[in-house]
Amino acid sequence: MNLELVEKPQKVIIIDGFPGFGFVSTIASEYLIDHLKTRPIGRIWGPELAPMAIVHGKRVIPPIDILYDDKHHLVILEAIAGINGMEWDIASAMIFLYKKLNAKEIISIEGIGTDEETEESNAYYFSTDDTKAKMFQQIGVSPLKEGIILGASGALLTKLSKEIKATFLFAETHSKLPDNKAAAKIIEVLDKYLGLDIDYKPLLERAGEIEEKIKDLLTQAKQASDMQKTKGSDVTPYIG
Repeated sequence: MNLELVEKPQKVIIIDGFPGFGFVSTIASEYLIDHLKTRPIGRIWGPELAPMAIVHGKRVIPPIDILYDDKHHLVILEAIAGINGMEWDIASAMIFLYKKLNAKEIISIEGIGTDEETEESNAYYFSTDDTKAKMFQQIGVSPLKEGIILGASGALLTKLSKEIKATFLFAETHSKLPDNKAAAKIIEVLDKYLGLDIDYKPLLERAGEIEEKIKDLLTQAKQASDMQKTKGSDVTPYIG
């Protein structure tokens, strides 16, 4: 896995959102990018990733894009590619990025499954830093006391050393389908924690529209991946 940077802003907060349960991190990171003034500063890539890009407005999005918001000193990792089997390499790349940018914190966002469908999604956190933990408690986020963390977040948590400050933020989702409600909860918590001045309510109001967009995107990407496999390619499939 290779990390390329054209800029190296220092003392930033890194937010990562890799495709997972309910596509909560995918929707939340895309919403952040659309509502903050970000610009691409790098990418993570490797031959294991599906060789595809997505055109979104005037942007061409590679499998794993790295963007920067000057105002809030945020670096956002946006992933459109599935990373099954590459979680350890991704975690190593994130730690390398943290050190390269002399980052203050990594915030890893995820959906967490629940059997109950509630009117509002609940949020939970796990932090390696006691000061950050108190800040989340002050804004009404409960600590995750028991649970299994899988995927890139699980690999990252396992590989963390003591000097790296990391927070894992989870929102409940009852569906494997795109869940805007859970993504809106993530945005609400990040807004309070980081002072981003982003309104999460439009994400709820446009839930159907955005969920359909994500589903369509996933369908197109899967079709492209299936076509490659039909041609005899051994490329890792897109999400799903």
